[in-house]
Amino acid sequence: MATSRYDYEEAPGTYDDANRQDIGYDPNFVPDSVKSFVVHLYRHIREKNVYEIHQMYEISFQTLSDRLFKDTPWPSVDAVAHYVDNDQVFCLLYREMWFRHLYARLSPTLKQRIDSWDNYCSLFQVVLHRVVNMQLPNQWLWDMVDEFVYQFQSFCQYRAKMKNKTEQEIALLRQFDQAWNVYGVLNYLQAFVEKSNIIQILEQEKEGGEQFTATDGYDYSGGSNVLKVLGYFSMVGLLRVHCLLGDYQTGLKCLLPIDISQQGVYTSVIGSHIATIYHYGFANLMMRRYVEAIHEFNKILLYIYKTKQYHQKSPQYEQILKKNEQMYALLAICLSLCPQVKLVEETVNSQLREKYGEKMARMQRYDDEAFAIYDELFSYACPKFITPSAPSFEEPLVNYNQDAYRLQLKLFLYEVKQQQLLSGVRTFLKVYSTISLGKLANYMEVDEATLRSILLTYKHKTHAVDSDGKIISNADVDFYIDDDMIHVVESKSVKRYGDYFLRQIVKLEGVITDMDRVKLE
Repeated sequence: MATSRYDYEEAPGTYDDANRQDIGYDPNFVPDSVKSFVVHLYRHIREKNVYEIHQMYEISFQTLSDRLFKDTPWPSVDAVAHYVDNDQVFCLLYREMWFRHLYARLSPTLKQRIDSWDNYCSLFQVVLHRVVNMQLPNQWLWDMVDEFVYQFQSFCQYRAKMKNKTEQEIALLRQFDQAWNVYGVLNYLQAFVEKSNIIQILEQEKEGGEQFTATDGYDYSGGSNVLKVLGYFSMVGLLRVHCLLGDYQTGLKCLLPIDISQQGVYTSVIGSHIATIYHYGFANLMMRRYVEAIHEFNKILLYIYKTKQYHQKSPQYEQILKKNEQMYALLAICLSLCPQVKLVEETVNSQLREKYGEKMARMQRYDDEAFAIYDELFSYACPKFITPSAPSFEEPLVNYNQDAYRLQLKLFLYEVKQQQLLSGVRTFLKVYSTISLGKLANYMEVDEATLRSILLTYKHKTHAVDSDGKIISNADVDFYIDDDMIHVVESKSVKRYGDYFLRQIVKLEGVITDMDRVKLE
């Protein structure tokens, strides 16, 4: 196989390749290295050689893109079709990659956005309604779902900027009003979940009847992994779409079949792992389940800290770093609203203090400056919310692409404002184990009736409903009232000595090794 990969990856540029750079983009011109690429990829897909498909998809496609198609699209599907027996499924897969490259390197036109939607519809119809005898790498299948949702989001943002649309663009939007329709997007993702029976497969796996996670979703008995794995990743896709729409409860419900406290197929692809936890954590933050959000952000940030050096050559590396920074901002928000630093590992905490220590101290004050920081961090770290409905085509044309974001920001800041009085209550509760209502009311300069309202609000704001419908506490300080006395119960942090001692042992071994190297006179 090594010799065949040389043909399209490391071969020096041929005369044809060099010539092509001078003539501008010709969609029908296929350089020799691209011919070789499609022929080999087609053969490996037919042979179900997942390892070789992955190498070509992840490495060779990027190498050729960098060398030949930095600022132009790949050759058209019609130009390469006869090299692959005009195979319909391969051509749909090729176009899926073609459009993804176009979105990454160039700005797609409205017609290209519509064509990409049509291609996804054709490809998904084949997977849903025909026997697909293929094994594709998880990375590719994740990228398909990821890109499908990204292009939907991108289309909604593009369509909402109506101000400078030409008459031709408006005519196309009217004509193809079903392209990237929110119901169509949700229906395809839901159809993958249902048709693949993935929820039942994951249930049976818990009882020992299936081997889905253990085999990373691949089918080693000669079958296909495509529908099952697309169904699995579509649950993450649904969470993401619902987050973009601001429906966090439905989003989390869609992810329920995946146990994110365990390793799973979603952790087999770094992009999937990060997207899952980012949206899961964000949805929990917006639903006031701060402890759950802190717990998951802490885990993923620690994981990225330990493994990011292995992904430096990956096309996803920049995206990994961006999401990493956004999740630190979200963690800073969570810990400011719910001060539970004991839930955060020392490594993550020191990184967090370095990035946001000063801002977090200011966020505790709940003055105008604090709200400005909450606004800044939320705006930086939140998803790009969308308005899924079609625009008004009547004059005057207006831009409304920021409307959904402004609404979510408003709701979030309203929540922050409601926490303002609670910071005072919490400060007093941390000092006392028991205190009378009258005394606390006096300290806070309010009457007893107002204090009771504040304490009820504190109870409400420090509790949330979890995915099982149970009420859970986010408070590190809780209380109950007996007659007119407030009894404070402070949750005790579980001290973790093991990690500390292990780190000190490693340091000591390093010192001993250094001392051994020193030759005494």
